[in-house]
Amino acid sequence: MPNPLAPRLVFAVTTDLCFDQRMQRICGSLAAAGYRVQLVGWQRPASPPLTPQPYQQHRLRGWFQKGKLFYLEYNLRLLMYLLGQRAAAWCACDLDTALPLWLRARLGGQPLVYDAHELFTEVPEVVARPAVQRLWRAIEKFIVPRARLAYTVGPALARLFETRYGRAFGVVRNVSRYEPAPFLETTGSYILYQGALNVGRGLEQLLDAMPLVAGRLVLCGEGDCSAALRAQAARLGLLASGSDPVGKVEFRGFVLPAELREVTRQAAVGIMLLENVGLSYYYSLANKFFDYVHAGIPQVLIDFPEYRALNDAFDVAELVADLAPATLAAVLNRLLPGGDAARYQHLAANCRRAAPHLSWQQEAQGLQRLWAGVVPLASAAGV
Repeated sequence: MPNPLAPRLVFAVTTDLCFDQRMQRICGSLAAAGYRVQLVGWQRPASPPLTPQPYQQHRLRGWFQKGKLFYLEYNLRLLMYLLGQRAAAWCACDLDTALPLWLRARLGGQPLVYDAHELFTEVPEVVARPAVQRLWRAIEKFIVPRARLAYTVGPALARLFETRYGRAFGVVRNVSRYEPAPFLETTGSYILYQGALNVGRGLEQLLDAMPLVAGRLVLCGEGDCSAALRAQAARLGLLASGSDPVGKVEFRGFVLPAELREVTRQAAVGIMLLENVGLSYYYSLANKFFDYVHAGIPQVLIDFPEYRALNDAFDVAELVADLAPATLAAVLNRLLPGGDAARYQHLAANCRRAAPHLSWQQEAQGLQRLWAGVVPLASAAGV
């Protein structure tokens, strides 16, 4: 049982709590360190029941699920909920939760913490709409200087924030928890993409490449492009049918983290592609990179700075400079059965060597130090 006198921390996200692995790791680690932690999220129509966690969870409910009305409703409902809560510190996870948490922190005289999961003002959906981008930039300019502590997912984004705002940014990478398990001796049976099916993920190009690829593709996740990608796969004849009951492409939808780990272990190759459609993607460092490494499977990576730096250090992937279907097909065929088996085994062996060094267990120590500088566990506030 958590110590009822331990400092209480409240985090807020707009995501479904069952699938937000970063927040599960962060909140779980801070709870294990001795804090009382609550994570607030949003109830989606297809949200599964909450999975047990060592911290409190609460879902807000409303009418809207996307667009301007969603953000307006979410922020109003979040503020009303927070007014009834007490905490020693309040953490906004990305800009879309920041204003209610800043106001609640200001009203109570407690510190605001900002966890930038991405460069929100530079994601493709924002970059494509100048008026929307100006609004989010104004919110960022207001929030970042007022946060007692700020951290983000990678060194490149931290440097960008520091240059933009002249303040220190910590780094808490999206590293998976390392759970040693026997590596599969045989090559897996499919190419795996895990993550959101959103604009700028290189998924349209990947589907166009699949007729040229000697293997199957499994996609785990959903997003704004789900319907369009399924329609594209159908047009290309890639889905299961009477003449092909398996199909070259399978959409599995949302997969819970525990099941996803096993799906990843069974794969042959992981996919981590992005388009250069904004600084947020260009400087990103996604958790799927580490998930593939921990599963011992080589991956195909876009040649962006954070991924190149990690691959230079560990050599676990093939990097591609462009997303042309012919480029993707060539590199995937090289890693699949019938390709360059020696190269595949070399990358897989490097994954096994790298996995213990790229672990959430190490990252969590830095996270706890950051938070201890804002809310020491010795604090007797008991709120």
